[in-house]
Amino acid sequence: MRRRSLLVGSTAAWLARPSLAQQGFPARPLRLMVGFAPGGGTDIAARAISPRIGDILGQPVVVENRPGAGGNIALEAVAHAPPDGHTLMFGTVGTLVINPLTMRMPVDPDRALVPVSLVADLFGILVIPTARPWRGVADIVAAAKAAPGSLSWGHSGVGTSTQLGGLLLDRLAGLNTVPVSYRGGGLVMTDLIAGRLDYSFATAPSALPHVESGKLRALAVPTAQRSRLLPDIPTVQEGGVANFDVASWYGILAPRGTPDATVAHLAGAIRTAVADSDVTAVLNRNGLETLTSTPEAFAAAWARERARWAPIIRDSGIRVE
Repeated sequence: MRRRSLLVGSTAAWLARPSLAQQGFPARPLRLMVGFAPGGGTDIAARAISPRIGDILGQPVVVENRPGAGGNIALEAVAHAPPDGHTLMFGTVGTLVINPLTMRMPVDPDRALVPVSLVADLFGILVIPTARPWRGVADIVAAAKAAPGSLSWGHSGVGTSTQLGGLLLDRLAGLNTVPVSYRGGGLVMTDLIAGRLDYSFATAPSALPHVESGKLRALAVPTAQRSRLLPDIPTVQEGGVANFDVASWYGILAPRGTPDATVAHLAGAIRTAVADSDVTAVLNRNGLETLTSTPEAFAAAWARERARWAPIIRDSGIRVE
């Protein structure tokens, strides 16, 4: 299943369902838990969409930040909330997929939560210093194979898409490279621009300003399809590395046990909100592409990511204590 073809079902089908207003949902404002601090990409996306969801449902959707432990604090709060649809989680691949593979979890997200809808995808870019001679992914692969252990790449922390991209390239292309961990994407960009690193799978908000200023060169995007926002930049797969795909999606989830009709009603509202042109514009400005789904398609995407990363993380020995 192509990630950007996850929209299964239609708003019309949702509207055809029996009205939940007569069943008392929503009966009060909704809380949307965000597991990261205000001002970050996750928080920006949640605050972009929440007012529109509230308009559609007829009740405010209040964003509540519960930062810490890679999103696990918010996860635990939602897992223990009443399963009535009034408390939701703004989840990420990191919290839902990578955390359970790299650390001890307070709750199992797969058992504690039910997917409602995907919302957006934070797209990344493979970037290099402009002084490097490479013009495509194949050039990096050739250079790494010619001198094993000589190329270094930066990432912004354990379990981030910036780390997973580098690990996946090593695995699929059979490379021996040197990963360098930083405490944030800005620090990676500083060393990359200075030429102290060879490349990085950076997030678009971190890298694009430097690409546009000419300090860095964009070689590829890590997703299976080209970005709608950067259509001229090829994918890593187009550069010769088959099966390369690093997703960094955001989605909304509810506590396990939330009634199916409530989940379906929420999913329809979210899809309508994401399709709003003003919401789309805010997401696009912050390096996010809209990405919606049915609950079933969200569950399938979640399962695929677990299957993809489990062997890579196991073989790499990544662990957060």
